[in-house]
Amino acid sequence: MKSDRLLSILLLLQTRGLVPATELAERLEVSVRTIYRDIEALSASGVPVYAERGRHGGIALLPGFRTDVTGLTADEARALFVLAAEGAHTALGLDEALGSALRKVMAALPEPHRPAAELTSRRILVDPVRWMSGPRPAVDVAELHDAVFADRRLRLDYRHSGTGTPRTYTVDPYGLVVKAGVWYLVADRDGVPRLFRADRVRRATLADEAVVRRPGVELADLWDTLRRQVEERPGRVRLLLRVHRSRLDLFVRLHTGALTGEPYPERSGEWLRAELAVDSVEWARSLLSFGPNVEVLSPPGARDVLARHAAAVVALYGQADAP
Repeated sequence: MKSDRLLSILLLLQTRGLVPATELAERLEVSVRTIYRDIEALSASGVPVYAERGRHGGIALLPGFRTDVTGLTADEARALFVLAAEGAHTALGLDEALGSALRKVMAALPEPHRPAAELTSRRILVDPVRWMSGPRPAVDVAELHDAVFADRRLRLDYRHSGTGTPRTYTVDPYGLVVKAGVWYLVADRDGVPRLFRADRVRRATLADEAVVRRPGVELADLWDTLRRQVEERPGRVRLLLRVHRSRLDLFVRLHTGALTGEPYPERSGEWLRAELAVDSVEWARSLLSFGPNVEVLSPPGARDVLARHAAAVVALYGQADAP
């Protein structure tokens, strides 16, 4: 709607100062000609807006002009107050800043919107930690946060999964991403994008050299590429198995990322077939927690892994002289 666009232009100019018409057009997804028509409409309504021509020109408001209009609808105000839940700002040490910001937003809201916004913060809670994920080690994300804003290279002592000794890397950071409560540093190492789990960083030190980022590459683009690499990584081993219907929901919930397709029923109806793409046959031992409700049919190597570990468990708990 034109009224929403006019308000968006007004708030952008109030926040940014001088803004090129091309940038306004791109952000609002309209033509430059439409932007100039909107500027004329704002001027006709009494808003002191003007255009500066030239290479470094743009559109701006007269110095000192501000509007008290927040532009927030009732739903937008409620959405903001969902942020009051424990989340990413806690790890960054921004609890107090968020509380202060929300109080300022509350004061600026139109009176009719305030009760709904306040009620939302008491009725909606966001807990980013997954069920049964176990306690996570303390992570000094604030240190990494400061580093990614310093525009300098970063030296990391980093422990990879399955190793006990950290390795040292010099990386060019793009930023931080939190996914399902886990923080990641997105950075280039030797010009190649990499993911570093924050809880595996043993030490982070700012280097003297300025950061070297590839032109035109943004954090969101890198994250999208790296995320897809993880999610679409083909498993080297395919496990064919059968799952009892009574445990199907839990099985699917725990192994959604490895399933190659929807489980399908066998003739009996009590059992379903499923296929998992995993890194190795050794992975199959994790299925022992399902007991007799999951049976691996192939490959034979995976069945051998299960038989070996099951025999070890029987030997441990079947000893006659066990205390």
